[in-house]
Formats: sequence, C-alpha cells, structure tokens
Amino acid sequence: MMKKKLLIVDDEVNIGLLLENFLSEQYEVVYLNNGQDALDWLETTMPDLVICDIEMPAMDGYQFLASLRQRGYTTHTPVVMLSGKAESKERIRCYQLGAQDYVTKPFNPEELLEIIKKNLFPIHYSIVW
Repeated sequence: MMKKKLLIVDDEVNIGLLLENFLSEQYEVVYLNNGQDALDWLETTMPDLVICDIEMPAMDGYQFLASLRQRGYTTHTPVVMLSGKAESKERIRCYQLGAQDYVTKPFNPEELLEIIKKNLFPIHYSIVW
C-alpha cells in the first residue's frame, strides 16, 4: 500500500523538521517553508493532507488556505492549521476559509498524528468501536 502524502508548510524550520521526522515513518512527507513555494509545488503534486502554519512572512496561512480552496483540484484536500494563538476568532477564520482542524503551538505530536488520521480516514478511523 502506498503511503499517504502530507505537505507541511511552516516558516519555522525546526517545526518542519520535527514534523517531517515524526511523521515520515507512516507518511510520505514534503516540507516547504513558505506558502508560495507550496502553491508552486501544488501545481504538479496532489497531497492527501496539508499542515500549514498561520503566521508566516510574505504569504500567511490564511492567504495560502484561501488560494488552496480556490483551485479546483485542492478544493477538498484536508487542511490542518497550526497557530501560536489560541483565540476563538483565529479558529473561526480558519474554519470559514475551509480548514478541517486547528492545532495550537506548542502541540503534542501524538495529538497531531491522531488529527491527521481522523482527517485521512473520516468516520472509519477508530481503535475501538
């Protein structure tokens, strides 16, 4: 069975590398450190899920998410947003732009892994029914 492909977009290299290390055993992981590079990469490749930071220079996560949703072929790609802010308004904005989930930094990688599974295998994912 082919590994599911995850795209990570975060300007903080240490977070990108941490996630790449943590997730690459189960998934094929591509890490890019800015939104424009990620949009360029998405011209030729289709990930199964995107993890994106909100606070990035040049193009923030909101702009990236809006662009992602405007392209026909990534309209339904699940997106998990990462943010240093826990405020409800930030979450609401992400959900309004089409994000599936919102995780506050610092986060537990184990929890993020469960959120990824939940989004890749909705409803069918559960250890015990």
